Amino acid sequence: MDYRIEFVFAKTGAMRFISHLDLMRLFMRALRRADMPLRLSEGFSPHPKLSFKRALKLGVESEGEEAAIILREFVKPEDFLSRLQHELPEGISIRKVELKCQKRF
Repeated sequence: MDYRIEFVFAKTGAMRFISHLDLMRLFMRALRRADMPLRLSEGFSPHPKLSFKRALKLGVESEGEEAAIILREFVKPEDFLSRLQHELPEGISIRKVELKCQKRF
């Protein structure tokens, strides 16, 4: 079974100047450093199944950006929040985490 974690984060301060692609790389690296059990895509170039609800323009701050990641093992939402937040730079903060179970087909 796969576990979908949906989270809300804020992008403020100097981090407002990070591009969407760099933000995705930042989260992928932080998730790996936090040793999360990531579900990878299949194929020639596997990557974590991470998605953002919408791309934020460069230079814009936000307090409620939404994203989701698929994990292959269960991680408590509070553990996910603390482990990931520890790896993120100043200006990116996790506000809310929700666990959604999903079957793998």
